[in-house]
Amino acid sequence: MRCPYCQSEDTQVKDSRPAEDGAVIRRRRVCPDCGGRFTTFERVQLRDLVVVKKSGRKVPFDRDKLMRSFDIALRKRNVEPERVERAVSGIVRQLESSGETEVAADHIGRLVMEALKALDDVAYVRFASVYRNFREAKDFQELLGELGGEEVAQEQ
Repeated sequence: MRCPYCQSEDTQVKDSRPAEDGAVIRRRRVCPDCGGRFTTFERVQLRDLVVVKKSGRKVPFDRDKLMRSFDIALRKRNVEPERVERAVSGIVRQLESSGETEVAADHIGRLVMEALKALDDVAYVRFASVYRNFREAKDFQELLGELGGEEVAQEQ
């Protein structure tokens, strides 16, 4: 791991322990060259995932891009960051444990929609409007009707 202060490649781990969510390892490091101390958070990656786009193009899976999708949909919504982190980690674990190295982009989109639906209805509608490429107000009305119908079914 490169030192953020002097860019030395020769840093040493002084302490290592799992973070709160258990999916991340927190490491305290020190640089013998400059004496700088810093913390890294590292994830265990089970396998390299490749996302297959609708066009057929293949790109490496990017957890940060997944997190940004959640952040955009949840902008100005009152959802605890821990819940978002758990949702993203859950999706990544689900993809990694599927046994497949290639994952269709629309499959990831469906997983994100399911997770957002459980987190926040407004974020779900925001994401769905882009994911499903809404063009007219009736598209929103249909989606809101689906949400309303589910709430009525759950109340009974």
